[in-house]
Amino acid sequence: MTDFSLFQNKMRAAGMGEPVIKAFHRNYESLLRNETGMIPETAITPAEKILPLESLPKPDVTDHSLLSRTVVIKLNGGLGTGMGLQGPKSLLTVAGGLNFLDLIVRQTLELRRRSQSPVRLLLMNSFSTSQDTMAYLAKYRAEGLADPTEIELMQNRIPKIDSGTLAPADCPTDPELEWCPPGHGDLYPAIAGSGWLDRLLAEGILYAFVSNSDNLGAILDPVILAHFAASDAPFMMEVTRRTSSDSKGGHLAVRRSDGRLLLREVAQCPEEDLGSFQDINLHRYFNTNNLWIRLDLLKSELDKNGGALPLPMIRNTKTVDPRDKNSRPVLQLETAMGAAIECFEGATAIEVPRNRFAPVKTTADLLALRSDAYEIREDGQVSLAASRNGIPPKISLSGEYKLVDHLDQLGTPSLIECRSLTIHGPVLIEKGVVVRGDVTFENPGESPLVVKPGIYADQTVCLDPSHN
Repeated sequence: MTDFSLFQNKMRAAGMGEPVIKAFHRNYESLLRNETGMIPETAITPAEKILPLESLPKPDVTDHSLLSRTVVIKLNGGLGTGMGLQGPKSLLTVAGGLNFLDLIVRQTLELRRRSQSPVRLLLMNSFSTSQDTMAYLAKYRAEGLADPTEIELMQNRIPKIDSGTLAPADCPTDPELEWCPPGHGDLYPAIAGSGWLDRLLAEGILYAFVSNSDNLGAILDPVILAHFAASDAPFMMEVTRRTSSDSKGGHLAVRRSDGRLLLREVAQCPEEDLGSFQDINLHRYFNTNNLWIRLDLLKSELDKNGGALPLPMIRNTKTVDPRDKNSRPVLQLETAMGAAIECFEGATAIEVPRNRFAPVKTTADLLALRSDAYEIREDGQVSLAASRNGIPPKISLSGEYKLVDHLDQLGTPSLIECRSLTIHGPVLIEKGVVVRGDVTFENPGESPLVVKPGIYADQTVCLDPSHN
């Protein structure tokens, strides 16, 4: 059995604090016990009767005292490599020349203007995104959003594990490849180990609203904040109704053994239960990864558990060099931020409209966001057009459009009345193309073909090169 001190010494030498070392140690012990982290269908029941946001009373719009006691934390550790980007995903242009960071800044400044208080923003950056992010934010120095000591929470990193020996993975040609991110469950050891948790509490900040930087629908809503504060709950998850496009995303459930809410990710679902996992009528609530946390109760829970929340471990099998599938097999141990819902007695959830969940994971998501199916306001808020009743268009793009550069060449049709859009093959969409209902554009050839302006409704269009 591998001596954990090998990992401990390596992490300390790299400057990792005790909270992340304890969290990793806990997960490593779970690995040695051969725990899979699996949550079978027999261990849970579907979550039901989740309170809807629409049922909440509107708070006093003139009372902004709660805003001054709240920090907005945006997870900003991801790179956009899956879409062909070389830097932080948050620097990806969304629409109108604005990127995610620009919109987050606009949202923060609007909160400050409304509350007449310096609502704090923290960006949880990774070692991969910190430098580029802070360089970009230099343009907001006058707004007080450029100093890393005031705005940055650094994500930790953990050692990859050699699959054969369970020792720290070794890569002499590129030592950086020996490390991996610990998943967004790292929020808790990161905020504690960095000193930010104590600092926020000392400043009188009691509440945290946490979301992904690529979810432009996730703004600090005073109605939800007032409800969370009045509830005295330690933790609250925003959930929304699952659609067919969410069938593989983590869902909310209730653990049979103690009645606590929990989050089940697809990596934690046994293969034989995948049918139930993807049944959106059975498991109706999808985790938006918008979370509300009482910071004083988080500190109490961390202290009670030796500095690390007992989050379920998720085991991922990779190679030490992700670009070389023949390199040495490794294990990466991760945790999910939303999984903390099962760690708190009295944790709860609230059902929110779909407009609070507008993430960009693929170029298909980006195409929808750039279209008129979404609205981007001056204050940085992004939401589905009201006429869509909270349902986003379902978009499927062939492999030609995996990268943002190629998507930029595609063109953006009107999608406000689109139910689904499928594009196969190289296509150039001219200005004035309107998609209604379910539409497919097909080009079986290799040379791009043009989609002429006009209304396309509930049809499959096989493009003819003789007409281009």
